[in-house]
Amino acid sequence: MKAVATLERETRLLQGNQAIAEGAIYAGARFYAGYPITPSSEIADECAKRMPELGGMYIQMEDEMASIAAVVGASLAGAKALTATSGPGFSLMQENLGLAVMGEVPCVVVDVQRSGPSTGLATKPAQSDIMQVRWGRHGDQSVIALCPATVRECFTLTVQAFNFAERFRVPVVLMPDEIVGHMRENVALPLPGEIEVVDRKAPAGPPASYLPFKPDEDGIAPLAAYGSEYVFHVTSSMHGTDGYSNNDPANAAWRVRQLHEKIERHRDEIVLTQSYYTEDMDVLIVTLGATTRAARTAALEARAQGIKAGVLQLQTVWPFADREIAALGKRARMVVVPEMNYSGQVAGEVLKALGPGADIRRVNKFNGTIITPQDILDAMLRPAGAQTQGNQP
Repeated sequence: MKAVATLERETRLLQGNQAIAEGAIYAGARFYAGYPITPSSEIADECAKRMPELGGMYIQMEDEMASIAAVVGASLAGAKALTATSGPGFSLMQENLGLAVMGEVPCVVVDVQRSGPSTGLATKPAQSDIMQVRWGRHGDQSVIALCPATVRECFTLTVQAFNFAERFRVPVVLMPDEIVGHMRENVALPLPGEIEVVDRKAPAGPPASYLPFKPDEDGIAPLAAYGSEYVFHVTSSMHGTDGYSNNDPANAAWRVRQLHEKIERHRDEIVLTQSYYTEDMDVLIVTLGATTRAARTAALEARAQGIKAGVLQLQTVWPFADREIAALGKRARMVVVPEMNYSGQVAGEVLKALGPGADIRRVNKFNGTIITPQDILDAMLRPAGAQTQGNQP
């Protein structure tokens, strides 16, 4: 720490996507495989320049399916690896993302959310991938997902995404929206060692006795690298601790439970939130990504009108911050949930956390434009039960 204090931080004007690439490099990522797609392509551009400079590798693949497959392979070979995409490409990645879940392969997938369905408004923002991020793979499975709201958070949450991936042997999805991915802000880049960087736990025993899916007391199994003295097998089929197929019902029950419990038992460390003006609030705004700025402004304007509003920003989207929302929500007479999608994907989870009697005001936009502070203020002032979507032309 003394050595760090003698260095001077570099402040750079960065785009959110550039900050994601820099955060990945800070975390130790040295492999990128991807296919260009708006609005995430700047991440590929940065990695194409930066990875080779650092002895790493950048590969442009033929499509998104091949991209995530290459990332899984690189991770199993011992590299910290990532890819970046947007809605249609993220859809194509789901099968091999499921392989990463089943094989407990640490990796990071960046989904810069854009307006859909299908090609949709390819250059416009949305927050409509929330449920796909959680449930896009079939079967019982779990992932970790983080959502930055600032360029600084694009950097820090990318580092955190790699730390979670490496520590818990799980794919992590970073899910900025287009606005956050393309905004530019001055960022004081942290010095080496200033932010903790976690590396995966390596096996310590003799190679002959290595079981790649036998968890330690913390619920996580050590992971060797392909090409090392440890020879092991990874399959997408149901498997036992040795990595080979095992269809026994007792084994299947243990395996599925273990995939969930390794995240659930560390839930309080994984769920990250930020609170603003909540000490004396009676209206709570639950937000994520680019809508956080609008929410904070709306809360200050509401206070100027005599309404004590506070903001809870979800930096971790999955696992969901149900406990944190319940703790704050019970102090609020009203909860406002602004999100750039049609159906209120976050609002539905907030309702589960607070129960059917809660006064939850949805603010939804799905026309490719951002939710404004006035949209959120209007929701606070409208009669209970009167839903508006803030989506007028």
